[in-house]
Amino acid sequence: MIKNFKDIFDTYEFQDIEKSIYSKTEKDVEIALTKKSLDLEDFKALVSPSAKVYLKTMIEMSNRFTKERFGNTIQMYIPMYLSNECQNICTYCGFSMNVNIERKTLSEAEIIEEISMIKKMGYQHIVLLTGESNRTVGMEYFRRVIPLVKSHFSNISMEVQPLKEVEYRELIDLGVNTILIYQETYNRSRYKSHHPKGRKSNFDYRLETCDRLGRAGIHKIGLGVLIGLEDWRTDSFLCAMHLQYLERVYWKTRYSISFPRLKPCASQIPIKSVISEGELIQLICAYRIFNREVELSISTRERAAFRDVLIKTGITSASAESKTNPGGYSKGKEDSLEQFSISDHRSTDKFTEMIREQGYEPVFKDWDSVLQIN
Repeated sequence: MIKNFKDIFDTYEFQDIEKSIYSKTEKDVEIALTKKSLDLEDFKALVSPSAKVYLKTMIEMSNRFTKERFGNTIQMYIPMYLSNECQNICTYCGFSMNVNIERKTLSEAEIIEEISMIKKMGYQHIVLLTGESNRTVGMEYFRRVIPLVKSHFSNISMEVQPLKEVEYRELIDLGVNTILIYQETYNRSRYKSHHPKGRKSNFDYRLETCDRLGRAGIHKIGLGVLIGLEDWRTDSFLCAMHLQYLERVYWKTRYSISFPRLKPCASQIPIKSVISEGELIQLICAYRIFNREVELSISTRERAAFRDVLIKTGITSASAESKTNPGGYSKGKEDSLEQFSISDHRSTDKFTEMIREQGYEPVFKDWDSVLQIN
């Protein structure tokens, strides 16, 4: 009897999937592009090297499917980093415990200062982020700060350490709408080498987080992998498989996929699996053609001109004018406190102007807790 995604995941081998993806032919891609309902084998074909010659067709299909489901809109969100304190060692992260940076956790007064600056930009959807430090930024801290934030925003998402099911239920009661939880890589044999110390080194506990969220009844779950950490095609396939499982089991919950590419940071890890901009477009289109309901999000990690192109490839939400350090909006830029470097430094006004020029409408409020039906 299948109890959670781990039961399914354990029947697969990362290397076997990788070989299967790279063996897909152009004929497999053509078959996938003609089907109304795609399966996971079709997704393999769409992310395979053989799909490269069909990129124009994939973009056209993805753009059409996205407009049919989401209209000509781009949902706008903004991240707010509450803390860069962390108890993990992660080889790719600027917040890693072994990185020599100044540590900072925002007080309630400092959070109000950040909110004041963010509200001037017009945002109603905020993503709260922290390092993974249960002692400093655990449930006790969340109980204090979430009500403070909730009084100013209609939509609250969080990206923090994996929690217990009962704790997720409490976050929902406090007003959290969405939890973003990225596996980073689904390559179990390599996971420990990227996470050598701390609670994050527990692969299975992180893998089972979405099941705890689903049982808790969260409105939306955000999935993703850190593209470049391991083979991006194989990681993306396993993320798609995870998504398919979650949609079938927790069908009342909505889902989103993000596409963070490994970026330079204080830890300076070499990128193992480089994904080009064209391949990232291929990946975004593959997700949209495979799943017309999932929301697809892009951040300011990508350069401005490339983000302009991505608007018409299947993306449904985007951030702008982001700061990745605690206090970044009210205190100004402090590179030494950043989790990673951003590439699109345009203001929110400039970014939304570009969106409108492409025939889309930026949406700052797409959710309110009064709309949720228990």
